[in-house]
Amino acid sequence: MPQRDITRLPDLSNAGPEAGPLRTRRPVYLDLLPPCNVACPAGENIQAWLAHTEAGRYELAWRELVADNPLPAVHGRVCYHPCETSCNRGELDSAVSIHAIERFVGDLAIESGWALPTPGVRTGKRVLVVGGGPSGLAAAYHLARRGHEVEIRDAGADPGGMMRYGIPAYRLPRDVLRAEIDRILALGVRFTAGHRVEDLATERREGGFDAVFVAVGAHLSKHVDIPARDAGRIVDAVSFLRSVASGERPVVGRRVAVYGGGNTAMDAARTARRLGADDTLVVYRRTRSQMPAHEEEAEEAEREGVRINWLRTITAFDGPELTVETMELDEHGFPQPTGRYEQLAADTVILALGQDAETGFLEAVPGVELGSDGTVSVSSSMMTGCPGVFAGGDMVPDERTVTVGVGHGKKAARHIDAWLRGATPSSPPKHETAGFGGLHLWYFGDAARRQQPESSPAERVADFGEVLGGLGIAEATYEAGRCLSCGNCFECDGCLGACPEDAVVKLGAGLRYRFDYDRCTGCGVCFEQCPVHAIEMVPEES
Repeated sequence: MPQRDITRLPDLSNAGPEAGPLRTRRPVYLDLLPPCNVACPAGENIQAWLAHTEAGRYELAWRELVADNPLPAVHGRVCYHPCETSCNRGELDSAVSIHAIERFVGDLAIESGWALPTPGVRTGKRVLVVGGGPSGLAAAYHLARRGHEVEIRDAGADPGGMMRYGIPAYRLPRDVLRAEIDRILALGVRFTAGHRVEDLATERREGGFDAVFVAVGAHLSKHVDIPARDAGRIVDAVSFLRSVASGERPVVGRRVAVYGGGNTAMDAARTARRLGADDTLVVYRRTRSQMPAHEEEAEEAEREGVRINWLRTITAFDGPELTVETMELDEHGFPQPTGRYEQLAADTVILALGQDAETGFLEAVPGVELGSDGTVSVSSSMMTGCPGVFAGGDMVPDERTVTVGVGHGKKAARHIDAWLRGATPSSPPKHETAGFGGLHLWYFGDAARRQQPESSPAERVADFGEVLGGLGIAEATYEAGRCLSCGNCFECDGCLGACPEDAVVKLGAGLRYRFDYDRCTGCGVCFEQCPVHAIEMVPEES
């Protein structure tokens, strides 16, 4: 664990009251919102479960996690961790490896057989969830915990949605996914496989469902017409990844071109390499900075031998010859054709130009409004224009990631529960965010981030084994100790030792402190030395 050096307290030998006996300001203890919590689309209390992990309370860490997110082992692998992008520690040395710790806690829970909390008292209310992906599973989990009877109906053979059929096994092993889904179903959630919902109103009425949450994933691939002599050598990425996830090993040839610049394109290219393609090329019409794929996905693809051609479009495919046109950005940053062409070699072309959600079955539902892009309009409570019909995940306008989908499911479940009870859900006002500029980091020394083990590029493309390994117990505990506890007191005793007037009173382990304002002069030394901005100086009351 990193050493928090208490010998680095500021020199207080010349410290004295700034305001004298007539105080103009006083210190108060407060709690601010850590930026990692703010950035988490699933609404996890990250700082809390990191603190449990640092203290070795691993099951408590997991229980804190699953209070918000029932799929921590999944998220520790596939989430793009915006929490780390927002982590204040990144301004000091490097962000806390939150995703790696989450994976450690999630994997330990699977290994230890920890069970999810028992559902509450049965309410007698029934909720239909359409779609068994991350958003539908999260909604079902949170609704079941509130005592409602939940049934998931899904067109697939197994639950998981795009987590099962779209994310390759080298990123998300199927045994991990299965274990976390099985825990949700063990709460009494019913899963009906191979059931495509086409008449929502009829299914709701005949099933006696009091509410519905619709969370059908984006499974429909967007297409583009490419003149081709053999159209059979052109496949869409979603179908391609789904077939591989189902155990098939399609023949793609030695040379594969993937058309698109999103995360699905990178997954398709990396999967093609594992199917034996010696030369895999991604063709994208814009620049690297404009690509929708996360930078780390593109970097991992390139490490595995995938080449990326920026500012190119495919104009024809006469296998094994591929014609691409060079593009140039105009003054507005949009790619424009140049009339310059190149010939490349490709045995197969995989189209990864984006996906749409299958929302056509909602057109006949009174009150439901669909956007021009097919997405469903919802209110702040995630409810559509039809009373009792809620929607989330890929179906609503938002970023399409597993974590965003889980966050939608959690939020929708809270509002569905309130709607079923005839109540209005209320949320306490949020605290301000603890920014880096408000921290006084004398307390924290340098502590290098622990790295996850990973297989070499040559080893990766040989099979579909997991690329990244997990942290061990010592590394995960150490990494959790790198958390700065932004905005929340962790009882370092700094204020207690710094106060020249003995105005800070320690209340006991876990109870923090209070100020004795009869002694306090308002000098502000406690505020200046508090490493995590858990003390603020406020104007003295008149």
